[in-house]
Amino acid sequence: MPFSCFKCPWVCSSSTDIKENRNVDNVPPKDSAGQGLGEGTPLSNGGGSSSRKRPLEEGNNGHSKFRPKKRKKTPGPVLPKNALMQLNEIKPGLQYKLLSQTGPVHAPMFVMAVEVNGQVFEGSGPTKKKAKLHAAEKALRSFVQFPNASEAHLAMGRTLSVNTDFTSDQADFPDTLFNGFETPVPSDAPFYLGSNGDGSFGSGGDYGLPSCAVASSLSQSPLPPASPYPTASGKNPVMILNELRPGLKYEFLSESGESHAKNFVMAVAVDGQTFEGSGRNKKLAKARAAQSALASLFNMQLDQTPSRQPIPSEGLQLHLPQVLADAVARLVVDKFSDLTENFSSPHARRKVLAGIVMTTGTDVKDALVISVSTGTKCINGEYMSDRGLALNDCHAEIIARRCLLKFLYTQLELYLSNKEDQQKSIFIRSEQGGFKLKENVQFHLYISTSPCGDARIFSPHEAAQEDQGDRHPNRKARGQLRTKIESGEGTIPVRSTTTIQTWDGVLQGERLLTMSCSDKIARWNVLGIQGALLSLFVEPIYFSSIILGSLYHGDHLSRAVYQRIAEIEDLPPLYTLNRPLLSGISNAEARQPGKAPNFSVNWTVGDSGLEVINATTGKDEMGRASRLCKHAFYSRWMRIHAKLSSSLRSKILKPNLYHDTKQGATEYQTAKECLFKAFLKAGLGAWVEKPIEQDQFSLTV
Repeated sequence: MPFSCFKCPWVCSSSTDIKENRNVDNVPPKDSAGQGLGEGTPLSNGGGSSSRKRPLEEGNNGHSKFRPKKRKKTPGPVLPKNALMQLNEIKPGLQYKLLSQTGPVHAPMFVMAVEVNGQVFEGSGPTKKKAKLHAAEKALRSFVQFPNASEAHLAMGRTLSVNTDFTSDQADFPDTLFNGFETPVPSDAPFYLGSNGDGSFGSGGDYGLPSCAVASSLSQSPLPPASPYPTASGKNPVMILNELRPGLKYEFLSESGESHAKNFVMAVAVDGQTFEGSGRNKKLAKARAAQSALASLFNMQLDQTPSRQPIPSEGLQLHLPQVLADAVARLVVDKFSDLTENFSSPHARRKVLAGIVMTTGTDVKDALVISVSTGTKCINGEYMSDRGLALNDCHAEIIARRCLLKFLYTQLELYLSNKEDQQKSIFIRSEQGGFKLKENVQFHLYISTSPCGDARIFSPHEAAQEDQGDRHPNRKARGQLRTKIESGEGTIPVRSTTTIQTWDGVLQGERLLTMSCSDKIARWNVLGIQGALLSLFVEPIYFSSIILGSLYHGDHLSRAVYQRIAEIEDLPPLYTLNRPLLSGISNAEARQPGKAPNFSVNWTVGDSGLEVINATTGKDEMGRASRLCKHAFYSRWMRIHAKLSSSLRSKILKPNLYHDTKQGATEYQTAKECLFKAFLKAGLGAWVEKPIEQDQFSLTV
């Protein structure tokens, strides 16, 4: 009922009615305190004392009107606790002291101090209140050095029950400490970033990964389960950062990406540091920039979904996982944009984009894009080449790795050309014979979606907030070797018995089987990405990280690329089971429905432009062999061998057949046997190899 109606004269039937209605224009009754009566606020028609109908009202053609039901308004949002309140909960009764006041009267600067656990923390600000707040922030930051709440509680002298179950729906430990920093409980204000595709922030959204991860986030300690939805009081990172540092200005840096996957970059300067964030719109990019600042300066990790957390590598950590992942993805997409005239070229059409980035130190700005490729199809059996002139597998990540092989040949040739160029090469002589990579040279593989096979089959959607990882890790289908379908998309499990493919069988119509990308990446994590031929010259080379642009699920990806063969045994020296960093990106790429193109494109650093390959024939549209084919690589290998025959890691007397030369890499072949045994021992099936005839060629043919 509109507010103006309350002024109309009443026809009162009893004194009770008068008492019931006389308060309308003044203060609301106790049961609705705090809600207030505004324009258009409906009044109650509930039971009990307020069950009487409103008396007849004059006017409106004599029709009687009854008071409509009063809807209960949900209480206003609970404001998140600031640092002072958080600190007071942990250490009640702290005394703040004014240390100094400087500056002119119109712009004073106060310094306040507080002593916590025998340590003094100082904060400054234009008012005493802000100075106290900054001191409290510093004190809180000194506590937030533990990967999870349980360790923080123990450090504060608060004990947890011995049998705390971190996977239960109700965690049985106190939740008052670091409400704003840990996975929140519904009663307090959580720090979440949700993006609902349109850049809005709300419940049930696609929660973005933090743009910047701090050291504590590298820990894979179990976390208490997060509430599946943010509470009504959930604030986005821009609001949270604005409360901590009011008046910040966000700067628009760039716009890039294809129409279905636009990418905007925004930046914000906080406390003398600049933080960048990217997203499918400016609003989301601002939120990611704020999120990055909150993670770095205030240790606030806004996304604790277990299956979306980066899985750190066991090796050298030169970069923060999320910063590296986002930088690598952006470099590859930007390079593809350059090569396709801002995605306007007909060859920009693609389902999957992959690329490899090389870093040579701790600064991601020094990174170099080595290769870019697209593709989702394999060769048709009738087009197989017995001279190594056709590409068998044109899936984007497989082609990206072949581009890397081309780059490695170039770097070896550079080392062997003259003394001056030796310094420019990424290779140095190894004490054990042959060559090895210079220190800190790392390669990072980016794929726009999860690799086909075991990594993708169980993760068809983005990880949701409630996803607590793989719920059925022991199902028989998990980890099975799978093969791609000839001339199509998708994969099928290998047969339980060993499959031997024959040349004449395939030519007569038997479907050519190619191992899935998940299986090939697992193979690279044991044998290295250099392959059999180059292993005669160089020590095994492994990816330092694998970054997915969409459909990243930590559990499924880690199982697919190394965990399922964790029991591998008897590997020869220098070979190992590599466990690279695994990560998604902050701005996950949208799914692209529709038919995949039949072509695959590739580019390697140093190339003038893209090479376009017909995936069905494994050659270009003119029927010419690709620059990435076996024949081209074997030619380059022979030229290097002529110069290096005295310093091979394994001796090859007189190279002839391509197949025989590969077999001469004895350590590599031993490692391959160990890999195949590990798959069989784990009950995951037998590796399917191509017909042997396709490698029985020499360069004299």
